[in-house]
Amino acid sequence: MIKYLGSKRRVLPHIVSCVGALPDVRTALDLFSGTARVGHALKRLGMTVHANDHNAYAAALATCYVQADARRWQRPAERLIAELDRLPGEPGWFTATYSEKSRYLKPENGARVDAIRERIAVLALEPELEAIALVSLIEAADRVDSTVGLQMAYLKSWAARAHQPLALRVPELLPGKGSSSCLDARVCASRRAVDLAYLDPPYNQHSYLGNYHVWESVVRWDKPDVYGIAMKRTDVKERGSAFNRKGSIEDAFREVVRKVRARYLVVSFNDEGYLGLETVRSILGEHGPLEELAIEHPRHIGHRIGIYNPQGVRVGTPGKASNHEHLFVVGASVAERRALREVARAAS
Repeated sequence: MIKYLGSKRRVLPHIVSCVGALPDVRTALDLFSGTARVGHALKRLGMTVHANDHNAYAAALATCYVQADARRWQRPAERLIAELDRLPGEPGWFTATYSEKSRYLKPENGARVDAIRERIAVLALEPELEAIALVSLIEAADRVDSTVGLQMAYLKSWAARAHQPLALRVPELLPGKGSSSCLDARVCASRRAVDLAYLDPPYNQHSYLGNYHVWESVVRWDKPDVYGIAMKRTDVKERGSAFNRKGSIEDAFREVVRKVRARYLVVSFNDEGYLGLETVRSILGEHGPLEELAIEHPRHIGHRIGIYNPQGVRVGTPGKASNHEHLFVVGASVAERRALREVARAAS
């Protein structure tokens, strides 16, 4: 899966353990799905999962990793990816924008992205197969990009991996039913009743659309106007989230929690967010018994890189090297909360 700020790769075992401690969970909603890593893991457990995200690139990831059934799509995906991977490069909008005016991918790899994405556009594929092809392309480009994992900027010198040729792979598809959507979380929350809802909302000023605007443009293929050194889509300025603003995050979080229709609620929240943990506890506590697990993990490398100015001169001091992800479980019985505490002890 792609490099991603806020990825739950390190805390995923804890999330899975928490969910496993809750009985009779057969259906799940991943409301802010991002890379779909959590939805994918819950599907692997045998659950029927619906994954949602309001960004197009994340919705494509959800369609690939949660909605697509490997029993139906594995063979067609293998044939399609092999065909697309044989295409020679043909420079176009992507190459001009992200390889010449900026330095996200080397021009030869940018030209491959152009050729492959144009081919996908003319094939009129079924939604699942198109999403699989798009995810394969995004992940291939991610493996040869020249960033630290965010598209707020690119490296001044090419990363070593950027010199490798772009190569497509079939994403890891899972058998089983699933579904996906591309909706505002507050709209999606009330549309389906599930056994368990997992919420991992944005928690500070960093916009996922701004951080991954290149992937948004690859999926939408609308060849938008761009601005700044980072060549961001102009709609990054317009498509803001209430969760990225101090003045609106509390109301947005309260509303989405109120609208969720689930027996259990599992919420991931960072201790560096705009919303204080006491406020999170207060809001969640209104909806049932609350259990909490804190997990320490390293911060993104950007906390060190950001202390240098554009000329490479050190102008600051790195902040703390780690933070804590807090997992909150709402709605568990006394016995289930006891089992969750065992999970917490095993994780410490």
